[in-house]
Amino acid sequence: MDTIYFDNNATTRVAEEVFSEIQPYFCEMYGNPSSMHTFGGQVGVKIREARERVAELLGCEPSEVIFTGCGTESDNTAIMGALSAKPNRRKVITSRVEHPAVLAVCRSLERHGYEVIEVGVDANGRLDFDELDKQVDDDTAIVSIMYANNETGNIFPIERIAELCKSRGVVFHTDAVQAVGKIPLKMSESEIDLLSLSGHKLHAPKGIGVLYVRKGTRLTPYMLGGHQEGGRRAGTENVPGIIGLGKAAELAGANLAEENSRVKALRDKLENAILKSCTDARINGDVENRLPNTSNISFEYIEGEAILLMLDKFGICASSGSACTSGSLEPSHVLRAMGVPFTAAHGSIRFSLSRYNTDEEVDFAIEKIPGIINRLRELSPFVAK
Repeated sequence: MDTIYFDNNATTRVAEEVFSEIQPYFCEMYGNPSSMHTFGGQVGVKIREARERVAELLGCEPSEVIFTGCGTESDNTAIMGALSAKPNRRKVITSRVEHPAVLAVCRSLERHGYEVIEVGVDANGRLDFDELDKQVDDDTAIVSIMYANNETGNIFPIERIAELCKSRGVVFHTDAVQAVGKIPLKMSESEIDLLSLSGHKLHAPKGIGVLYVRKGTRLTPYMLGGHQEGGRRAGTENVPGIIGLGKAAELAGANLAEENSRVKALRDKLENAILKSCTDARINGDVENRLPNTSNISFEYIEGEAILLMLDKFGICASSGSACTSGSLEPSHVLRAMGVPFTAAHGSIRFSLSRYNTDEEVDFAIEKIPGIINRLRELSPFVAK
């Protein structure tokens, strides 16, 4: 078979409908949306339409949608903007399993004198809510907890956290990069103050993101310059990206049911077959409360990178829970926080599917994976011969 792509939590293919919609905005309708002339004004109309489409997916008002350059920028803007709006508060709370776009910011703040609390998780990756409850106090400027984990797919109790923060007058931000387009969201019925998303996770182009800002939430702009985005994010708009994200948001809303039925069934089929055919394999995360497309599986006594290389020979794309850092293999910080044993953490593989995956692709992977695992086990010095 051609490439079988099971790495959709890393990035997604651009939907054909999205590609078709954005093509004219490169070489035909290339005007600046801020221009006074009609040629640029027609582009401004399309940006307003895109904003409305994103707002529809999020269940919010279009005025609460700020277009950014990516999910990382949205996360940085949320945290730094909230801190600037409350300069007398010096405490930031997050979790140990956040994406680096949040953790790196928080650890940088710690070096600059802020108190940073990283709330732990249990063996299934579930947030320690009691610890969070104890830490939120009058000095807390912002709590930032991801909506769903990018490695395990775990969905966190975001609404409960948002209500806790509201009751104590603390701004709450959630990195929802993995959640948007996979599970239903309705910001108008939520206490979430700030929410980040990234277009390339839901079949839009790379280089476009959104920061949702609840009306009335104080947030100092992070990007300064022109008047774009109502003065909340300066810089000439990424017109094709914005229009593409608008179309992708429309498609995501229309396909939510499929994500939670057919895609979930494909994920379960792949996962169950692997567990049945491969000894010493385990699921990482909360199997009862996770994204419908994500499966994180550890294979004891073998390296995830070796598995990925052999999968790649068959055209199967997945990702590893390990990262090569300074010449030595370091297990995923998420799996470390969960206390996954060393022998399993190094052999973790994430399969993340999308609506473009098929039964035939899953069947092909099911056919090939057991042989790969058995071959690597034969070569492993850690397996008793």
